Amino acid sequence: MKILIASTPAEGHLNPLLGITRVLLAEGHEIAFFTGSVFRHRIESSGMKFISLPASADFDLRELLSVAPELKDIPAGPEWLRVCVRRVFIDPMAAQHQGLLQAIRESPVDMVLCDDTFLGALPMLLGAGSKRPSIVVCGTTFLRLPREDGAPNFLGLPPATTEEQRQQYAAMARQVDEAVNQPNLLCVNETLNTLGVGTLPIPASQAIIKLADAYLQLSVPSFEFPRKLPPTVHFVGTPPIVPNQAPVPSWAADLDGKRKVVLVTQGTVANHNFGLLVAPTLAALADEPDLLVVVTTGGRPVDAIPGPIPSNARVSTYLPFEWILKKTDVFVTNGGYGSVNQAMSFGIPIVSAGLTEDKADVNARIAWSGVGINLATNQPDPRVLREAVRTVLEKPGYRTRAASMADEFAGLDTRSEILSIIRRLVADRKATVDFAKKDSEYTRNEPPPSLARML
Repeated sequence: MKILIASTPAEGHLNPLLGITRVLLAEGHEIAFFTGSVFRHRIESSGMKFISLPASADFDLRELLSVAPELKDIPAGPEWLRVCVRRVFIDPMAAQHQGLLQAIRESPVDMVLCDDTFLGALPMLLGAGSKRPSIVVCGTTFLRLPREDGAPNFLGLPPATTEEQRQQYAAMARQVDEAVNQPNLLCVNETLNTLGVGTLPIPASQAIIKLADAYLQLSVPSFEFPRKLPPTVHFVGTPPIVPNQAPVPSWAADLDGKRKVVLVTQGTVANHNFGLLVAPTLAALADEPDLLVVVTTGGRPVDAIPGPIPSNARVSTYLPFEWILKKTDVFVTNGGYGSVNQAMSFGIPIVSAGLTEDKADVNARIAWSGVGINLATNQPDPRVLREAVRTVLEKPGYRTRAASMADEFAGLDTRSEILSIIRRLVADRKATVDFAKKDSEYTRNEPPPSLARML
């Protein structure tokens, strides 16, 4: 089977797709990878064909402010979210789509697999379903569908428990819709019009879930707020960690089991300022002799960490997660969806602190699911952080809940689930479609039945 994998050029989106790619390569499928040129070496060293995004979409989201420098002066909130979504995900959509079409014309494929923020696939989903390959979308963040309690996404709100809360959430949702969703939907529809496809009545983040042939949510049901889900959604667990992406550090022998290990990371995007979480954690736990604090800077220089490195801390730019998670007792994070799910799959309780991007909602789920404590801030006070770490270490309920979550992950055979869905989709499409008749004009034909149902 020939598969084209398309990824937003950010590690948090790329890494899960690489984990899925390993599964597909092991089955003998032919893979081409379409993403930012900054990841060329990583893709080609894995033995895959690399296709670069067009120049106007070929950026490096490890440097978010280089893509959207105006975000530096916008505080966390609806305006920050509106600008971020438009600049990072909506503006590149047309170029992503044209690049996707060119790649498929040059080398036809049976399936396109992309992450949930790669909006270049959206015009294909709005085109005639009989004249395109199967399209599978991977949910690399929380499910961004409407909630039963009416709460808006991205504000980190727990499920409502009273009618008063529901009314408050409804008012907030109207404000977010006016300030974020509708302006961005207008931009999306302007682009879709220029591409000659139908417009959307709902945000693109919701449409791509409903229009995908299959939507693989990279988590388990217990980490998602309860709601009625469309039939496209399949929880498949977390993809296997790609091994050997970083060497075991020289100080590996220090993790000898004599001290509890606290792993700290700010991920690979929101790590431009280690004063937010890494430095407060180091300060909070510096005088705790029974703890060993392990920091990974996500590729940033170690000397970017402000202040002294305590004697009970070990620091590395990258760490092999398949190694360190087995030794971790508490995970301190700003709330990256992929790393949070990986930690839960190992049964590790969590302390989280982050409000930007999708992190407020990821962290709200950490508290709601009982696997950890959400400090609900970008920059926690060291005293509060120390108390939170001690709480999840000493109160067994957090570890018990994390262990239960790990059991749920273990009960999902991610490899088999993914392969089964992909085989079924491609087999069904091959039974009804003559791929030899595909052409570049499919996006101007009739809308798929799924769009009519959505309308």
